[in-house]
Amino acid sequence: MFSGSIPALVTPFRDGQFDEGAFRRLVDWQIESGSKALVPCGTTGESATLSNAEHHRVIEVCIEQAAGRVPIIAGCGSNDTTNALLHMNFSKKCGADAALVVAPYYNRPNQLGIIAHFEYLAAHNDLPIVMYNVPGRTVTDMVPDTVAQLASLPSIIGIKDASGNIARVTQHRRSCGEIFCQLSGNDETALAFNVSGGVGCISVTANVAPKQCAEFQQACADKDWDRARDLNDRLFPLHLALFSDASPGPVKYALSRVMADVTEELRLPMTPASEASRKAVDAALEIAGLI
Repeated sequence: MFSGSIPALVTPFRDGQFDEGAFRRLVDWQIESGSKALVPCGTTGESATLSNAEHHRVIEVCIEQAAGRVPIIAGCGSNDTTNALLHMNFSKKCGADAALVVAPYYNRPNQLGIIAHFEYLAAHNDLPIVMYNVPGRTVTDMVPDTVAQLASLPSIIGIKDASGNIARVTQHRRSCGEIFCQLSGNDETALAFNVSGGVGCISVTANVAPKQCAEFQQACADKDWDRARDLNDRLFPLHLALFSDASPGPVKYALSRVMADVTEELRLPMTPASEASRKAVDAALEIAGLI
C-alpha cells in the first residue's frame, strides 16, 4: 500500500540531455523531506519526449539513488500496450516496487479497450500496477465500473485519479474495497480526496515543496483536519500557479527558484512558463514560505 506525499518527479535537462546529477540531488532532497515514494517518468517528468533509452535510464537512476529508502513507482504508461510492457519489464528488472500506467492516450480506446490494455499488462508481468486516470490528457475516462473490474486482478493495487470527480473516491472504495489504494492526481483537491477516503497524492507541488506536502499528507493521515486545512491554505496558491501555464513549465521554473543549479529547460513542444505564470509562481512561493 502506498500513501502520503509522492512526488511525480520532473526530469531535469541541461543542454538537451538528462541532467543526472541534478536528478540525483532531487531524489535525495525528496526523501530527506519526508516524501513516502517517488514517481519517475510520469507526465511531469516529460515522459512523452524521452526516448525509451532515456526513459529507462531515468527510472534506473531513481532506483539507484533511492537505494531502498522509499518505494519507486515507475512511470510505465504508453498508448502502445507492447511498449508499456517493455517499460514494465525493465522497471521490474531494475527493482521498481510498482508501475504507474496511464490509460492509453491518443488512440481513444473504449472501455473494453482500456480493460484489455490493463489485462494484457497484468497477464504478462506481475509488477504491481497503479492505474492512472487523467481524462484531461488522455480524452478517455476510466469509469468506475471499469476500475472495479480491473481492481479484481491481483496485481492491480490502486489508482491515481486525476479526474477531479471527488465522488469517485467513495464509488471506488465501495466497489474496490478498503485496501484498494486511492491516490489523488490533483494537488488542489487532495484535501477533499483524502477526507473521502484517499490515502495520498502523486503530486506536482511536492517537487518544490516536499516538506510541506509531506506534512500536509501526514496531517490527513492523522485526521488532524484543522492542521491539514491550514497547510492546504498555504499551499493552495502554489497548486494553482504550477498549472498557470502548460505543465511542467511552471514547476520547472519553480524548482529552479528553490533548488540550486537546476535549470528550467524543457523539451519541445513544451516551452518555458510565460511571464504571467512566473509572477504567479513567485507570489505563491512567497505565500508558502519557500522563497
